[in-house]
Amino acid sequence: MSMNRRHLALAGAAALTLAHLTPSTALAQGSDAAGVAAAVEALTKAMLAGDRAGLMAVTHERLSYGHSAGRIENRQQFIDPLANKTSIFRSMNVLDQTIDVVGDDAIVRHVLRGESESNGRVNPVNIGILQVWKKQADGWKLLARQAFTRPS
Repeated sequence: MSMNRRHLALAGAAALTLAHLTPSTALAQGSDAAGVAAAVEALTKAMLAGDRAGLMAVTHERLSYGHSAGRIENRQQFIDPLANKTSIFRSMNVLDQTIDVVGDDAIVRHVLRGESESNGRVNPVNIGILQVWKKQADGWKLLARQAFTRPS
């Protein structure tokens, strides 16, 4: 079938109609994903700084924080060692991040590389991370996090 101007005009009109009928969910999801990305960045900065207020601001009160070795912590157990500087991150690089927003929830996956220090011992960090974020009136809050070991 050959395309003529009439076919092109009809195709263009159909595309414009669909664009106007499509809800703005793609735009909303894009801005939500940007908000989640900003929250992940704020979490990373607060962890590096050991900033208690910053950590409290981006974490949910019912936080479940899973380490790659299997230890599970609540919000206070996660924040205290960072804020008290008994466990610090010397560096953190977030790589290969994906964000999937599902309503008021978001699933974030990334690789975390860097160095941590605990009890005077420096440890390399190369782990996979799965985070679940919850949208609340005052922004995105980290509800759950699970780390897992990655092949060397």
